[in-house]
Amino acid sequence: MFFSIDVQSDVAIYLQLVRQVKFAVAAGTIRPGQLLPSVRALSNQVALNPNTVARAFNQLQADGVIETLRGRGMVVRDGAVEICRSERETVLNERIGSVLSEAWHAGLSKKQIKTFVEDHLRELSDTEPAVLVTSTDPGENGGVKDE
Repeated sequence: MFFSIDVQSDVAIYLQLVRQVKFAVAAGTIRPGQLLPSVRALSNQVALNPNTVARAFNQLQADGVIETLRGRGMVVRDGAVEICRSERETVLNERIGSVLSEAWHAGLSKKQIKTFVEDHLRELSDTEPAVLVTSTDPGENGGVKDE
């Protein structure tokens, strides 16, 4: 499991971990029943204070994404995929909406904004996603449909 922490981000580090786990669950990279690394192992992997990782795990538990299995550790709960997909859509919709709002209020026209979006999508479609999609639905691409 690979995590990317941006210490310059406005998003708290523990929330970055939470978000990355949720996005990986939403995409099917981490599956229900899968064991997560221990707090100690993950804190060593990402070079973070164990308390930060523990806080992320506590948040994931509170959100219903993971649970403790006695003697085994933390695992992704059944039903977590739906929770994570919903949150992924909410987070990304808010972030995209914020950028579009900024562009609109900066005086860009609908046509200019649409051109920017289409250009970026075209560039992105030539790259591999950071979280690989493992959907069983052939019409689904991580919730994004090709058009």
